[in-house]
Amino acid sequence: MRAKIYIMATYQKRGQKRSNKAYSKQNPKVESATAEVFETLDSTASKTESIVAKYQNHILVIVGAIVFITLGYLGYEKFVIEPKSIDAVSELNQAQYYFEIALNSSNSDSLYKRALNGGEGRYGFLDIIENYKGTAASKLATYSAGMSYLNIKDYENAIKYLDQFDSEDIMLSALAKGAIGDAFSQLGQPQEAYDYYVQAFNASTNSYSTPKYLYKAGMIGAELGKYSTAINFFKRIKEEFPQVSEAQLVDVQIGRLENIK
Repeated sequence: MRAKIYIMATYQKRGQKRSNKAYSKQNPKVESATAEVFETLDSTASKTESIVAKYQNHILVIVGAIVFITLGYLGYEKFVIEPKSIDAVSELNQAQYYFEIALNSSNSDSLYKRALNGGEGRYGFLDIIENYKGTAASKLATYSAGMSYLNIKDYENAIKYLDQFDSEDIMLSALAKGAIGDAFSQLGQPQEAYDYYVQAFNASTNSYSTPKYLYKAGMIGAELGKYSTAINFFKRIKEEFPQVSEAQLVDVQIGRLENIK
């Protein structure tokens, strides 16, 4: 029994060897293709190594620059922007306090100027804009400065600062555009006023700013001879915002303009 087992095992091993040799002899193309693939890979690897070796200094400089810029940006955000933002908010609170008092005061001009220029050792909006560029407080100060100038009837500066205001807050963006329209209207530039009123009601759809600037655009548009467009603005107020105060005024304006047409 042991002898038979040994013979069988020997036969199986010999059979496997004969099978491999037979497969190799029957598939010379496979061996050739495999060799070509490995030769190609070796050649490509050699070329890549050669390129890396040739340009390694340039590559290291580029990688180093990317790392330096990334770390520099993160450091700038952490150690420059964040502390500046905290200081800016502290300064803004005082300036905004003067601004809010001015909104409800009979002596508003002096308070708006205090909000703009600062007082009692604290910054005003203009100082915050100048010294805290890039912060959220600086952006809000730009808006408030423009509104302050509008309220003291300095329309050129109102336009200047409100036009610089940039925010993702769609309501404030709408109010800024509308305020620029008001400034142009006061300067006797109705076309510019009309354009900004249109931008204002397109910036945000809500029951506060949208009907207000639709109405102003309709009134200025009528002055410019844009009767059909003005009527459409008034009708939109009536249909979409029937509860607002402007909706109570549009029927008269629609009737007046339809008679002119």
